[in-house]
Amino acid sequence: MRGVDKRSALPDLGRISVLTSAVLLAFALTRLLPATAVDLRLTLGEFYLVYPLNLTNVLTFFAAGLTATGMDWLLRGHPALGGKRTVEHWLLPMLTTLVIGVPLGLLPNGAAWWGTFAIGGVVLVVVFLAEYVAMDSAVPSYAVSTVLLTALSFAIYLILATALAATGPRLVLLLPSVIVVSGLVALRALHLRLHGRWEFLWALGIALVSAQFAAALHYWPVTPIQFGLGLLGPLYALTSLAGNLEEKTSLRRAMTEPLFVLFLAWGAAVVLG
Repeated sequence: MRGVDKRSALPDLGRISVLTSAVLLAFALTRLLPATAVDLRLTLGEFYLVYPLNLTNVLTFFAAGLTATGMDWLLRGHPALGGKRTVEHWLLPMLTTLVIGVPLGLLPNGAAWWGTFAIGGVVLVVVFLAEYVAMDSAVPSYAVSTVLLTALSFAIYLILATALAATGPRLVLLLPSVIVVSGLVALRALHLRLHGRWEFLWALGIALVSAQFAAALHYWPVTPIQFGLGLLGPLYALTSLAGNLEEKTSLRRAMTEPLFVLFLAWGAAVVLG
């Protein structure tokens, strides 16, 4: 048993090194390839949508896909895997890769780009390690890894929402992004908290409410960080409320922490304004 616990605690260093290097290599290639964009046009009657697609976007999505398959490959070496599925362990690594790719695609060459590149590599390793540990609830570090993954999920959501607002997208592009990311973060957080239960209806409802807030904030004169905090507050509050209710907590107690965090996030957004 001791041997199994030791093997479960950390993944194979060779695999995690190869995976991290491959993802970072995809990002490094964006500095070497031309940034010429091709406009993708969708026309429906009087309505038209233009989305500029360049190699940076393509490589970022490629890196996200590589992260998902790499996480699966990493978990195949876990002694507690058995016949378990690994799909839930792909979500946060994929989102992390997308979040890292956004600033790397916007920053010019220089110290800031390389600093973000290095920090992104460290964050990826932390996420890979935490997801690996979270595969086995019997190891002593399982509770720490689930708390870390939940915190990282909401932190990454804040960064991604802020980055999305900074790019000034049209509402028709913003809303699908908010729905997908909000739903995935809520789904993963509830899955971790409720010990493996999938709450798809809660996640869908939370995603749709988040989209309503995003639509309202899109037309308000708010800064990108205010936009991110404005979405983070409801997302965390609703996800926490859903977890409390599913754990059969009384309604008054179930609402206390979510409301506190909601007002804290919105208060921070007002102060930063």
